[in-house]
Amino acid sequence: MKIKEITVDAVISNISVVSDFVNEFLENDGCPLKTIMKIDIVIDEIFGNICKYAYENKCGKAEIIVGIDEDSNYVSLTFKDSGIKFDPLEHKRPDVSLSAEEREIGGLGIFIVEKIMDEIDYKYQDGKNVLSILKRW
Repeated sequence: MKIKEITVDAVISNISVVSDFVNEFLENDGCPLKTIMKIDIVIDEIFGNICKYAYENKCGKAEIIVGIDEDSNYVSLTFKDSGIKFDPLEHKRPDVSLSAEEREIGGLGIFIVEKIMDEIDYKYQDGKNVLSILKRW
């Protein structure tokens, strides 16, 4: 497995920095474009949430670790932050049978991530939120 990581300020303007970093790594190692596009959605949702909520209007850091295993055909993506402890997998999923007006706000991003990825795991370790995602192709 090949692995690469980046640490950036958890600010919305860095979504493109993270996406470009991950995309370049995956493109150079033979990941299919369809999988890369799904990974971009995940980056937008997860990194965006870290930026908006983890540090309560303070600037913090986020570490993103991307791995690719060409032999087993999968990508792993791990997001780490030292912000407020938050397990997105514990929270109630949105009722997508309701109209947008009837639905409660929140939860749709992690719902989307769960639908397009194959595995998702959260743990709080060494004072950090660690969200790991796996996508096979």
